[in-house]
Amino acid sequence: MFSSPEFLWLSPLAVVVAWWWLRRRRPALRFADTRLFDGLPTGRPRRARWGGALLRGLAALALVVACAGPRRPDERTRIPAEGIAIVLALDVSGSMGERDSVWNVGGPPVSRLEAAQRAFKLFVGGGDAPDGTHFEARPQDQIGLVTFAVLPTTACPLTLNHSVLLKVVEDEKPKVGIDAGTNVGDALAEAMIRLEAAGNRPKVLILLSDGEHNVFKDGPDGPLRPKQAAQLAANLKIKIYTIDAGGDPPPTAPPDEVAQRAAGREAMRAVANLTGGQSFAAASGPELLAAYKEIDALEKREVVSFQYRRYSEFYPWCAGVAAVLLALAHVLERTRWVVLS
Repeated sequence: MFSSPEFLWLSPLAVVVAWWWLRRRRPALRFADTRLFDGLPTGRPRRARWGGALLRGLAALALVVACAGPRRPDERTRIPAEGIAIVLALDVSGSMGERDSVWNVGGPPVSRLEAAQRAFKLFVGGGDAPDGTHFEARPQDQIGLVTFAVLPTTACPLTLNHSVLLKVVEDEKPKVGIDAGTNVGDALAEAMIRLEAAGNRPKVLILLSDGEHNVFKDGPDGPLRPKQAAQLAANLKIKIYTIDAGGDPPPTAPPDEVAQRAAGREAMRAVANLTGGQSFAAASGPELLAAYKEIDALEKREVVSFQYRRYSEFYPWCAGVAAVLLALAHVLERTRWVVLS
């Protein structure tokens, strides 16, 4: 490869230099009688003329190649290619503290939030889950975190420092009291604002919640409805994947609770469908892992970078070849290629 390949457009100069050498006016010596030179070997003038032109043309070509900067990359110093931008909008309302999520088959249940934290850690950092599910790390992706209950909060902006991100995720606790509502619409809007920092990278939003949007206020200052936020995301070409971690209502639940749960799931599916994403129901560890595994497969960018930190430069060698060729032409024309014409 070349650092400045545009200089290769000057390659025809080698032909121009050779042509100029052939067409130049050479010094001449007048002599009345050339019979004295009849015994000299013939053919040398032609070799001297064309040999000098060839050597000078090759020297000019070597200088052009030197200007183009030939080099070989050190494969060990490849610069990572840009990946995608992902923001997780994570529900931290009070219901996420319910300890009804089975992470390990046969193991004790953990809270919905803890199961979500464990699955997200594998999705970002890679590793093997207890059920054998394997995740590759995503070091090239910018990933951020928005948490929400009644109000959304940017817990971690987009970053490539995933160790810091995962520490922030681990420290999240369910909200209680007046902060325990679920404001899905504004959470999606906050996540979209964070994704703006990704520039031209492909953008993905993951919404994980165990309940339906239940924060309402009339007027221009009221929170967005989930479908309104999804329409904004679709206009911005941001794909949303939704994960419903709430599970099914108990058999003894009253009809209004069953209807509310069904409406929440339908809203999550509508949000995903409006943006070209997918919706998952994941009330246990294995289901969460399966959802993240599918998202991981769908949003993986296999991009190979052709930029490197270190190169082996060869332009000095090309310049040296040009100098040697010119010196060789100079020496030959004063020794073996000396001619009288």
